[in-house]
Amino acid sequence: MNILVTNDDGYSAPGLLILKQALEKVGAVTVVAPDQNWSAGGHVKTLHKPLRLNQVQLADGSTAYASSGAPSDCVSLVLLGAIDFKPDVIVSGINPYPNLSHDVTYSGTVTAAMEGALSGIPSLAVSVEDAVAYEPAARFAASLVPLVQQHGVPREVLLNINVPAGEIKGVQLTRLGQRVYNDALVARLDPRGRPYYWIGGDFPTGVPDDGTDVGALHHGYISVTPIQMDMTAYQFLETLKAWHLPG
Repeated sequence: MNILVTNDDGYSAPGLLILKQALEKVGAVTVVAPDQNWSAGGHVKTLHKPLRLNQVQLADGSTAYASSGAPSDCVSLVLLGAIDFKPDVIVSGINPYPNLSHDVTYSGTVTAAMEGALSGIPSLAVSVEDAVAYEPAARFAASLVPLVQQHGVPREVLLNINVPAGEIKGVQLTRLGQRVYNDALVARLDPRGRPYYWIGGDFPTGVPDDGTDVGALHHGYISVTPIQMDMTAYQFLETLKAWHLPG
């Protein structure tokens, strides 16, 4: 089994190395990851400039590839043949913070898996509540990947995994929950008196409803959420038909 590993924190991130080493026990692993941090970079397809792909060395001495593009670009480069490697499964992570609910639209970790899912490759995104959970998250991913290979995943569906810090009580299959963002705008002036801005604020929270990814993590469970790329609001579609749109 060929496994492509990527992330959004860059090829030197510790979570990626721990994940790669765990997955080597179940398959042949190739790492293609960004050459810089792309956290919250979203689903990117770089079309307006060339992409670079260079061999680099990871902390354990193994060879990997670093791309100048986003996490989703890293996946595209492999699937389009930039290197001689055809993945059976794609695993993105391990992200040092959770990716829950609406985070999936921002997260480079998740959107790398989305890129794989769009191409029909079974794909997983792995995140943790805190970096102390890297090891159990890597072990869980390594145990899940053979099941994914055995049973398959529908095209345009990915598995989003979040692992709690501390004692793990078990695993829950979940739906996306409700994230609560606490964004704030920080306005400053540069030395020439021109305004610039930071989007800051407190770390997001969430509503820990039963059956959701937010709730599972809150109660100490690993959350596994199947996410489909079809985001059509089917219920509202019926309402929209009654609008008698012009034309």
